[in-house]
Amino acid sequence: MKYVIRFQKTGVICYTSHLDIMKVFKRSFKRAGIKLAYSQGFNPHPKMGFAQPLSLGYESLDEYIEFETADAAVVPGTESANGKEEILEKMRGLMPGGLELLSIEEARHNKTLAANTIAAEYMIEIPIPENRPVGWPLDAQEMRDAYMGQKEILTLKKQKKKKEPVTVNIRPKIREMVFEPSEELLRIEALLDSGSDSNLSPELVITTVLEKFDLNVPRSNIRVLRRKIHFKQ
Repeated sequence: MKYVIRFQKTGVICYTSHLDIMKVFKRSFKRAGIKLAYSQGFNPHPKMGFAQPLSLGYESLDEYIEFETADAAVVPGTESANGKEEILEKMRGLMPGGLELLSIEEARHNKTLAANTIAAEYMIEIPIPENRPVGWPLDAQEMRDAYMGQKEILTLKKQKKKKEPVTVNIRPKIREMVFEPSEELLRIEALLDSGSDSNLSPELVITTVLEKFDLNVPRSNIRVLRRKIHFKQ
């Protein structure tokens, strides 16, 4: 059987890496008595994976992990045909603080969730420093027009295979942006390309927004929350 668990990742656990969260789930499945199916070959690994990796320090309200069990009788001692509700209850009792399991469903898609991911919604909160730009707060619509109205939004991006960063145009990968400025905070709602076909990191959006509006804010003070992942229909 194949299942998908939807969960949240909030609070200090956002500083736990993607690989370590994977280990948390793997160990929890084992402790719950849920037998995962394994791949074949010289280096078998459990058939489980996230829809889209979450960057270190990001919180999320809409995460997904899909996994395949070794047989239909997943949870020992139950008579359920697939045991999905038993899986959820057992797993909930093993999760560390900040990881909240919301629901579980049988997987009915052919491709993996990662292959079906097309976009993601983010909330970005930027605290406004005391040495704020003249005239702040700016008008929300004017900010959107000034940023989204650019034909090109150029920034430097590190390449995996190259030592030197290259200049990229991120404008085509930004689907929508909404600015909500106030005296103390700039909140941005952004819908960005996400997935194997086209992907844009919120980090590049943050960099270009700070540059565009002359905001001198340390990256460590900025909060990023992933609200929702969008999949192909």
